[in-house]
Amino acid sequence: MRSTFMGLEASKRGLFTQQSALYTTGHNVSNANTLGYSRQRVNMEATLGYPGTGLNAPKTPGHIGTGVQAQSVQRIRDTFIDRQYRQESTKLGYWESKSNAISQMEDIMSEPSDFGLNESLDQFWKSLQDVSTNPENASSRKVAIQKGIAVAESFNYLSNQLTDIQENLKNEILVSTNDINSILEQISSINEQIQAIEPNGYMPNDLYDTRDVLIDELSQYFPIDISFDKSGGNALSIAEGSVNISIKTANGPISLVTGKEFANLTPNTGTTTPMTDTEGYQPFTSFTVTKNGSATEIEYGDLEANRGKMLSLIDSYGYGAVADQSGFYPNMLKNLDDLAKAFADEFNKIHAGGHAMSANTGVPNFFEYTNGAKDIKVIDAYETDSSLFRASTAAGEEGNGKNAQALANMKSKPIAGALGTGGLNGATIQTYYQSIIGELGVSGEQAIRLATNSLTIKSTVENNRASQSSVSLDEEMTNMIIFQQAYNANARMITIVDETLDKIINGMGRVGL
Repeated sequence: MRSTFMGLEASKRGLFTQQSALYTTGHNVSNANTLGYSRQRVNMEATLGYPGTGLNAPKTPGHIGTGVQAQSVQRIRDTFIDRQYRQESTKLGYWESKSNAISQMEDIMSEPSDFGLNESLDQFWKSLQDVSTNPENASSRKVAIQKGIAVAESFNYLSNQLTDIQENLKNEILVSTNDINSILEQISSINEQIQAIEPNGYMPNDLYDTRDVLIDELSQYFPIDISFDKSGGNALSIAEGSVNISIKTANGPISLVTGKEFANLTPNTGTTTPMTDTEGYQPFTSFTVTKNGSATEIEYGDLEANRGKMLSLIDSYGYGAVADQSGFYPNMLKNLDDLAKAFADEFNKIHAGGHAMSANTGVPNFFEYTNGAKDIKVIDAYETDSSLFRASTAAGEEGNGKNAQALANMKSKPIAGALGTGGLNGATIQTYYQSIIGELGVSGEQAIRLATNSLTIKSTVENNRASQSSVSLDEEMTNMIIFQQAYNANARMITIVDETLDKIINGMGRVGL
């Protein structure tokens, strides 16, 4: 025979379970604006029916239910959408960082404008035309010299500013590496906490959320793979366990986090020499991944192309051997050096073939440099004595401005020879510079377009994830009413059972009293 108090026990379980659901709803509402929080639900299940199985089980007409219990509290997540989000985050990290680097370069180059190198060259050619028409005029020579100084200073400015941004990119690589190492350490710490909680049969949902936020942040820097190791003991079947994280490379995955163990990344220059913020420019060569006392090298070529903010920073900063380096900023600096050298060499060659007003002919060159755009300058003697400028093609002919005209004609003169050897592959000074600016514009347009595309896709995936995992106050208010009514109904059921028991206990056996 069933227990007289059976209905009371079933309703008590209903009270406790609905109460747990109400508490979980309150937790959701409290965290409606918490970054990375996933809404949670109580998984309810019916308790074992009465009677149980066995030889001595009583015979009853039917299997009677005994109530409900909260089997677990689970967060609502979709691992497929999480994977999509992190893949798009990796792409966006690359193109967004590259777009920023190009935008800074475009701000420095400032073309077309009234103050850039192209305008300085135009003003210089015009001043040389003035000298050719009035070569004996000292003021026109001085103007030409000052315009030449302006061209040299424009080269200097561009080179120095680009070098400063390049130094900032190196600092950003170092800061980003520190951020990555901090994220890896935090994830390993959370893994340790999860491994301590799950074997007791609990679901540490809030720790899962914190860990996922860190993994999302890490996915901006590198393309990553994740897997899980289940906890032992009494861990629930839906418990996630500790996460394992590795970087995707051309040579296979490189482990970053395994349970409580985590790696430390160090960016290198040269032959595994750690990069520092005091060494000046040295191109990136590799990452050293140190874990459990062993080190693994990830070279630039091992990283997946166009994936992750870190690779974008390296692409912009520069990579490879010093003698054979590549990168967005190193290439632009090299182009400017090649242009400055070709410009100075050709100008000096034509200038040296002319004649000055002064009897002193010991200064044939007009420009001098050691490295190129960084240090090109007009030789100091011309600032103090403009008569040294060689405008004539014949000695003693002050009104002869043919050499100045030849210098002015450099604007449209193709300069033969290979790049880096004083030539521009047959391009003129300004068409070569315009081609540099054109390539910069195309690269910037591509980076902005792909960054926009990646952001659009990421936003779509993020909205899909939010539709499943984020807290909807309207939905939570509806759940609150549902659980409240269920709680009230269970409480009312307890009252009914109490009245029944009162009749049995206090009313039965009192006939005639």
